[in-house]
Amino acid sequence: MSDETTPARPVPEFGRKNDRAMPADPSPTRRLLMMSVPALLVGIGSALSLVILDLLAEGLDHVLWDLLPESIGFEPMVWWWVIAVLTVAGFATGLLVRFAPGHAGPDPATESFFPHPEKLSVVPGLAAAAIITLATGVSLGPEAPIITINVALAVWVFTKVLPQVPTQLVVLMVVTGTFGALFGSPIGAALLATSVAASVASKELLWDRLFLPLASAASGSIVMMLLSSHSMSLDVPESEMNVLVHLGVGVVVLALGIGVGLVLLGIFPTVHRLFHRWRGPVLPLTIAGLMLGVLGAIGGEVTMFKGLSQMQELVAEADNLTPWQLAGIVLIKVAALAIAGAAGFRGGRVFPTVFIGAAIGILAYAVFPEIPLATAIGAGVLGICLVVVRDGWLSLFIAGVVVGDATLIPILCMLVLPGWLAVARLPQMRITPPAVAAAASSEPSKPSAPPAPSGPTEPSAPSGPSNPA
Repeated sequence: MSDETTPARPVPEFGRKNDRAMPADPSPTRRLLMMSVPALLVGIGSALSLVILDLLAEGLDHVLWDLLPESIGFEPMVWWWVIAVLTVAGFATGLLVRFAPGHAGPDPATESFFPHPEKLSVVPGLAAAAIITLATGVSLGPEAPIITINVALAVWVFTKVLPQVPTQLVVLMVVTGTFGALFGSPIGAALLATSVAASVASKELLWDRLFLPLASAASGSIVMMLLSSHSMSLDVPESEMNVLVHLGVGVVVLALGIGVGLVLLGIFPTVHRLFHRWRGPVLPLTIAGLMLGVLGAIGGEVTMFKGLSQMQELVAEADNLTPWQLAGIVLIKVAALAIAGAAGFRGGRVFPTVFIGAAIGILAYAVFPEIPLATAIGAGVLGICLVVVRDGWLSLFIAGVVVGDATLIPILCMLVLPGWLAVARLPQMRITPPAVAAAASSEPSKPSAPPAPSGPTEPSAPSGPSNPA
């Protein structure tokens, strides 16, 4: 056949021309190598700040729940002490929000995983409020305040040392480094960064865009592996793999988890409005602390705190708890999370959400003991995280980490598909401040310019999705 009639064979676009390999442009490689050391340091610093915050919170926890009850001579979880500690916690947080510089940081109910950089003067008050939250039994985790603290510190350092690095890139590295430290694995942070990269049009290779965030996440997770023994993985007994049974159980528990998440999503804005009707934060936060104390006195220690160690205890007692007890634990924890997250306590919603999802799975297991416990827990966590976190990759990662069984990953991957379709168009579990909402409604929509490639000399890195912290 002649050349005139032979169609030209298409040439792949990945660095090839005229069917001959071409060398890659060295400038991105040099740029990434130059920025790799700062990225690694960001991850290390993010993990160390989390370790320091945890140690300070554990110290106050030891004083409040061990030393004082022992020295005075009463049980630490007696009802009146639980109510007193949480009421005082609300009052102290209200004072910090009222008088500390920057009002102890932004309201976590209005923030995403990618916060706006705060001034350094905000950090002490925010750290103090976060320590109070973590130590006194408030049903929130450390993710929102520690991300805001790390972003403020890192942006200030980069402004002084490497001012040519775009702020958005610094924020992205900090968030992934902190997530790597929080979960003890860089995979969740990498998946979150992938979601960010996929939402922004760019000619850069995907892994060029993921390189620096992944470096930060990896170094942050390695530091936590060296310094901390905390783990989200549950010790769940293995069960015989029957794919159809696991899928059937997973679909039902996934729907239950989504349903509980929808309840939380529905009441959250109303609860937020109720607590923010007052001019000052001291009274509403004190009332919120009192309400959390009453809930804690009713539900016990298992319904308090961020829920990581409590989740371990719940799994250990799975065979001894009745369905009614577990249903009560779920209801109390949902109410506690709604109150704590909406009232203005400085903390994040991811860890208590994971606890609720695990409790939902254990509840299903208590009702039907023949179902596989690991699948029920994974599906419950996946369902409620899809509603609250609103990121499919991150929800899938969290569910996989919690069950700690690689053989369930295909089941969870199948479950996330209908789960995502069910929640994708729902409102975010995030409050829009009235000033922002008014400005958005008054201004005509403007097309946003595509961001420039990330790097040390060009602005800017892609911004993150509006997931709740």
